[in-house]
Amino acid sequence: MEKIVLGASLGNCVHVGGVAHFLQLAEREGYTPIYLGPAIPVDDLLREIELHHPAMVAVGYRLTPENARPLIAELVQKVKERGIKTVWSFGGTGPVARVAEEFDFFDYISDGSDDIDDSLYFLRNGKKATKDEVLSDDLVARIGAKYPYPLLRHHYGEPSVEKTVAGIREIAESRVLDVISVGPDQNTQQFYFHPEKRKPEYEGAGGVPLRTREEFEALKAATKFGNQPLIRCYSGTADVFDMAQLLKDTLNNAWCAVPLCWYNKLDGRGDRDIDTSVKEAVELMRWHAERGIPVEANEPHHWGLRDAHDVIPVVMAYLSARNAKKAGVRHYVSQYMFNVPNSLSFPMDLARVLAMIELTESLQDDTFTLYRETRAGLPFLSADLDVAKGQLAATTYMQMAVHPHIIHVVGFCEAEHIASPKDVIESCKIVRGVIKTCLEDQIDLVHDPRVQTRKQHLLKEARFLLSFIERFYSDYQDPLCEPAVIADCIKRGFIDAPHIVKGGEFTGDLFTTIIGGRCVAYDRKAGRELTERERLAHLCEKEGIPIEGHLDPAPLHA
Repeated sequence: MEKIVLGASLGNCVHVGGVAHFLQLAEREGYTPIYLGPAIPVDDLLREIELHHPAMVAVGYRLTPENARPLIAELVQKVKERGIKTVWSFGGTGPVARVAEEFDFFDYISDGSDDIDDSLYFLRNGKKATKDEVLSDDLVARIGAKYPYPLLRHHYGEPSVEKTVAGIREIAESRVLDVISVGPDQNTQQFYFHPEKRKPEYEGAGGVPLRTREEFEALKAATKFGNQPLIRCYSGTADVFDMAQLLKDTLNNAWCAVPLCWYNKLDGRGDRDIDTSVKEAVELMRWHAERGIPVEANEPHHWGLRDAHDVIPVVMAYLSARNAKKAGVRHYVSQYMFNVPNSLSFPMDLARVLAMIELTESLQDDTFTLYRETRAGLPFLSADLDVAKGQLAATTYMQMAVHPHIIHVVGFCEAEHIASPKDVIESCKIVRGVIKTCLEDQIDLVHDPRVQTRKQHLLKEARFLLSFIERFYSDYQDPLCEPAVIADCIKRGFIDAPHIVKGGEFTGDLFTTIIGGRCVAYDRKAGRELTERERLAHLCEKEGIPIEGHLDPAPLHA
């Protein structure tokens, strides 16, 4: 059945931008818009309503409140006299919107401070979200209710449980954030189940010191206000399955985030060796998959943060998603951190992320759905907070080019101090302002010829490395999903980053540099960048490994 939405500016008001924008949004939501134009008398409006029988009527008035009051009173009286039944939306300046509220007539009133996601909710549900409405506690449902408006996620956790609980409630009541990502301190992540091993120097380091089940439950209770944000917590770096159960039972963890290759001796965030941690990461994905919990492998940016050349994050984005799919994950959050390394140019950075998306989403099918999550890079934001606010807006604009389902907002203050509730709210408002500006239309950054050329080059190089791994470890049935293979690739330097401490079991020698806004593998002696074929040939030759048959890879098997 056709759903008609009729729009007009009332009386002598000629300001039509708000009404026209609302009708465009309604059309994308499946409505048939009828635009009457500016300065429409009440009687003319009602005549059109009786002619078209719209499901919804949107009217606007942006002149003085004193003139609005009798006009709205006339509309309300005549609608009641004629028995017109429809859903009403009103848009105006703040003072005029307050007048409209006096009549208890409109189903939705916009004063310009609301956002597109508020309008989307109204168009999809025929009513405004109320404070006492119970919203879904499910990530996939929340995405479905808002997309193309992305969910906003922000890291939050202060070195005090009491402050963190109070802060979560304050953030929830602001209604600007959809997902609170709790950051526990290192003692929580590593020694929650072994309190006797806690280290004084880890107390409150990097987040909130959670010591009891009741404290986790208090965090969850604090989200039951405002827009009732989802809540999730970082995975542990030890006793990972016990921690997963705890997070499920206390927080209803919105999704699991676990790196494929980190949180171990490699990065100093745990005591596990890399073989054990990769195996446990895959098993942890499977654990969540069996319970229907979405999974994010926050993997590729760990390599970019350690100055790996651009090919490596592209490969690791694919490898982590492929391992999640094989582990049975149905709903996968694929995180793309922009600005790592922070010397990348915006076009080359976008190309790198687009290559990750294309390769990763080649895995998508009826059993495996991917959701794009973007974020600013941790080293990108300046310690000058005014500068950082501009950088946050700039990187958000670029992120919107890939139409994310989730934006992980990085607080503008994080290079200078831990985010307070006020900082979280302000950062989210900056990001929401960018989204509001470019959600409907944006300059086409994706098809810039430089971006596309770089993307295609990265895809070619990434497929070469992946195919090389398949050939080199062909004794395994599925090398790319074999934890022992992934661990060995890191040890040998096939997968490498300059910041990995070399010596002992880690024998790679990768050096990278920035050329033309790209992070590339570089031969210092020859003074030029290396292709993956050259880099891998060097590693094989250095170890005295026969390279015949390994450097002419067959096409990658998806």
